[in-house]
Amino acid sequence: MNYNDIIGTIGVAIVLLAYFLSILKIISPTSTIYYFMNFLGAALACYASLLIQYFPFVILEGTWSGISLIALINSTRK
Repeated sequence: MNYNDIIGTIGVAIVLLAYFLSILKIISPTSTIYYFMNFLGAALACYASLLIQYFPFVILEGTWSGISLIALINSTRK
């Protein structure tokens, strides 16, 4: 497993963990930790996609991390 794979795998694992924790009602899908996990995971996946120059996923994960960052900022302001 190379560097790109490790970064991408960690990013996807964080996003999936956030999803599973919310489905199991361990964390709320409107909680700060949920938004942070989505931001961090998507940002790592975006970076990994950029490293391998797979631009459809750069756009997808970049958008996901951007929206998650906005939600994270808004949740910390409350």
